[in-house]
Amino acid sequence: MIDIGITKLAIIGGIALVVIGPEKLPGLAKTIGTLLGRARRYVADVKDEVNRSMELDELKKMKDTVESAARDVENSIQTSASDFEKSWAESTGLPSDTTSSDLYAGFPEYKHPHKKWRIKQGATPNWYKARTGTRTRALSGAARVARFRPSKVS
Repeated sequence: MIDIGITKLAIIGGIALVVIGPEKLPGLAKTIGTLLGRARRYVADVKDEVNRSMELDELKKMKDTVESAARDVENSIQTSASDFEKSWAESTGLPSDTTSSDLYAGFPEYKHPHKKWRIKQGATPNWYKARTGTRTRALSGAARVARFRPSKVS
């Protein structure tokens, strides 16, 4: 590697001052400084990209190991489930190809009650409201006026 000390920099600066001249030397130094800054940023970006790619490779390897472990667990669960089904069939005396729908063939299928769960219902029963005269339905203003309008006398 190049070993540049303070004395060598002073010699290079003196030669540059004589060759380039004192008027153009500050502009040249500014240009060299910006170019060196760009080069350092470029090198830093390349290093970061290399580090990211190495981390990405490590993450891919880790992902593969986790997926293979998950597959192994799934396979072991499936084999234990099939062993359990065989032992269950042997202990209950049912054929091994019997499904749960075959077991419940005599019972009716479950039906959802389809209650109107969106409608808010009070705790007071309707027969009590009818007996006490409590309103069970909301009336609009016009309907209330029409209901309680005095009858026409002829």
